[in-house]
Amino acid sequence: MKKVIGIAAFAVLGMVALSSCKKDYTCTCTATVGEISSSASTTLNATKADAKEACEAGSTTGVVCSID
Repeated sequence: MKKVIGIAAFAVLGMVALSSCKKDYTCTCTATVGEISSSASTTLNATKADAKEACEAGSTTGVVCSID
C-alpha cells in the first residue's frame, strides 16, 4: 500500500511540475493593410496559457497575433 501511495504522489508532483513550466514561446504579429502585410516576432518566457494570453492581447483591427 505504501508503494502505491508513493508512486501516486510522485506522479501527481510530476504532473504539477510539468504543467507550470515556463518555456520560450514565439509570438508573431502580422499587420495587413490592403495587399501589403508585415510581421514581427517576439519571444515570451511564460507558461503556454500566459504566453497565449499576452500574445493575443496584441491583436487589434488589421493585426493578428498568435503563438507559433
